[in-house]
Amino acid sequence: MLWGGAACVGLLAVLFAELSEWAVQHFHNLADAVWWSPLLVCPLGGALVVWATRRWFPGAEGGGIQQTIAAIHCAKRHLPVPQPLLSLKIVFGKITLATAALFSGFSMGREAPTVQIGAAMMNALHPYLPGRLHIGRHHLIAAGGAAGIAAAFNTPLAGIMFAIEELNRGLEQRMSGMLIIAVVLAGIVARAFLGDTNYFGWVSYTGLKDLSQYLWILLIAIFCGLTGGAFARLMILITARDTPILGRLRATRPVLFAAGCGLLLALVGIFSENSAFGTGFAEARNLFENDAELPWHFGIDKFVATLLSYASGVPGGILAPSISIGAGLGSNLALLLGDQISSGTILVLCAAGFLAAVTQTPITAFVIVMEMVSGYGVIIDLMIVSLLASAVSRAFCPPLYRTLAQRITGQTSR
Repeated sequence: MLWGGAACVGLLAVLFAELSEWAVQHFHNLADAVWWSPLLVCPLGGALVVWATRRWFPGAEGGGIQQTIAAIHCAKRHLPVPQPLLSLKIVFGKITLATAALFSGFSMGREAPTVQIGAAMMNALHPYLPGRLHIGRHHLIAAGGAAGIAAAFNTPLAGIMFAIEELNRGLEQRMSGMLIIAVVLAGIVARAFLGDTNYFGWVSYTGLKDLSQYLWILLIAIFCGLTGGAFARLMILITARDTPILGRLRATRPVLFAAGCGLLLALVGIFSENSAFGTGFAEARNLFENDAELPWHFGIDKFVATLLSYASGVPGGILAPSISIGAGLGSNLALLLGDQISSGTILVLCAAGFLAAVTQTPITAFVIVMEMVSGYGVIIDLMIVSLLASAVSRAFCPPLYRTLAQRITGQTSR
């Protein structure tokens, strides 16, 4: 039963990936053909998605990681969940509505929603497991979330580290075997359909050879920590219920608020020459493969577009957009640093550093990027940047997903 559930998570991740790519491609085709179409599609699509989410699928809004953490917290303490967070209905709603949000041009990712999808699938198995196994519900939820990350990014090691570092904050002996089985099986299914390829293709990078180059590594880490920490801090502020004006408008007029965010997103997307729409996967891949024809302000545009998308309340995550933002900002740093460090190395380091600063899970961040670009040659540099960037972010921003999860469970964040 556990093996079947893990394989099911892999199949759902593949289905979600294909639907996401289809949605992003069709939106870009429309935006390229009719330049003003985002001004209609983004506000209307955002309003419809938020309306449908609140009407039929409460609990499917946002990324999905914070819902998974909240469900684990409640399951560990045998507390009632404040709202339905992990159900088969949520699985259907998350896939459908997140795809619709991408079809409407919103700057969101599918990886965080896949965490909630995987957690919900494994959670549904719990009533059918023999009691003699003594497997806690929180064990299944964490294993499903980890399997979702592994299948979504095609990075099995990152799935295991994500469960340890973010979902469970420590791993019990009983859970370790089940976690690895779920991650491996979900990863095998995903690779069977998507192929044994790197998420961002093959990147040209070089390891650091000169000791003086580590000064630049330190500066890159600080830069990523400040920008990623600011991004996470803004994410927490714009989604808070007590934020002046924004919080009140989102609570009383959520559909109208989503339409307004969609309109602003359309303006940012048109200014960015349509590069700020969607997951950012294609744009980041172009940057990594040195085949990019993107405006110099792509990273800034994606930064603003993702904040607007998340504030709107549509289902979708920020993991892939965060990597794209980091790569975009890294391309600007590469121009400034010239020949000090190869541009491919800077892009890889900035992608990992920005993601680490946003999520404050440095080990998961550098393992994700390392597996996505086969970056084993710069693994030490990835570790340094990720750990330092996360430390800088932690100095002025609380953990993003933990803070959002505390809002769901009614706890007060420190």
